[in-house]
Amino acid sequence: MSRQTLDSSSATKRAEQPILTTEFEAAHTLYVRRHLEARSGERRGRLERGHQYAEKLFLQHVWWPLVGNFEHLHPEYEIYDWNRRSQFLDFAFLHENGGRIGIECDGFQSHIKDMDREKFSYALNRDSFLTGMGWKMLHFSFDDIQKRPEVCRMLLQLSLGPMIMEAANRTVRSELSPEEKEVLRAAWSLGKTIRPKDVRIKYGFSHRKCSAILQSLVEKRLLRAITSGTYICKYETLGEFPTLLL
Repeated sequence: MSRQTLDSSSATKRAEQPILTTEFEAAHTLYVRRHLEARSGERRGRLERGHQYAEKLFLQHVWWPLVGNFEHLHPEYEIYDWNRRSQFLDFAFLHENGGRIGIECDGFQSHIKDMDREKFSYALNRDSFLTGMGWKMLHFSFDDIQKRPEVCRMLLQLSLGPMIMEAANRTVRSELSPEEKEVLRAAWSLGKTIRPKDVRIKYGFSHRKCSAILQSLVEKRLLRAITSGTYICKYETLGEFPTLLL
């Protein structure tokens, strides 16, 4: 690969990073504020204390690139064990059709190394109890969230896939602009993935316009952003070939 190609690739990644970060930061700020305003007492205090670096990193590197919104996702969600003792899950995904998924971001130090036998037994029993009550429990290590988020996204998608596709089918796809239709058609013709560079070369759009069109298709659940670290490197089509492009 030539130095010129490397420089061009690096410049593209640097330009794409602020777009991803800015959109996530704005959505995350609104997300936390909305849940804080809806809570009081210990439930509010727990959110203020518990939603910290690891939880935000999970949202930024795993949840946001895969789902693109925080609908039905509740941070620091209160549940009760078999003794009616209050506990908090890092996240609870409560689907409108009744599905319940609990998500925990586990650090090695706090969840394993510093855990005694009694706490270890309780953690296992709690998950078994919640499973019996209809919950699906997912655990992600902080190391994977930080260093291998693509693995976390793959595992999360296995559980959320049917729910995400159901939501995608409800999207009003007829609102696509002519340019969005052309870019979506190009994504499918290129083998179901497309890069901003591909759009720029094919249609002569500016980088900003390419990114705006691709992000709009992500929001409409027609494309999924694929990241490399903190950068969006390409976009992948979702579901079956849209009939509106025929």
